[in-house]
Amino acid sequence: MMAPMKTPHITLYGIPNCDTVKKARAWLTGQGLEYTFHDFKKQGVPPERLPAWLAAVGRDKLVNRQGTTWRKLEPHVQAAAQDDAGAMQLMQAQPSVVKRPVVEWGQGTGTAITVGFDAAAWSALQATLGHP
Repeated sequence: MMAPMKTPHITLYGIPNCDTVKKARAWLTGQGLEYTFHDFKKQGVPPERLPAWLAAVGRDKLVNRQGTTWRKLEPHVQAAAQDDAGAMQLMQAQPSVVKRPVVEWGQGTGTAITVGFDAAAWSALQATLGHP
């Protein structure tokens, strides 16, 4: 008897009413992939995950400077987010400024982190990570 294939854990971080998050969740479900959804509005941005996200994708990709939330910020608040420490403080205070979704594909040292939704890139990634 063969043991069931272990699927790496997927955590999708975002805001439920965000169109891109909705598309991402639908795609994961359509692929038959189980995932955990972390709601920024209800659960906040996890401070312990921010350093890994910044290291993986960088501040410029993680902070959504095209969104309404960013544009409504005072110039001095925007200026304070020009380094990683300031960006982390801003993302904690204003979860809507985080580009969505953030997805952790796996746990521990083998975790891949993506920001935004790209079906082709996700398909390639799931193949390399051993997802069915």
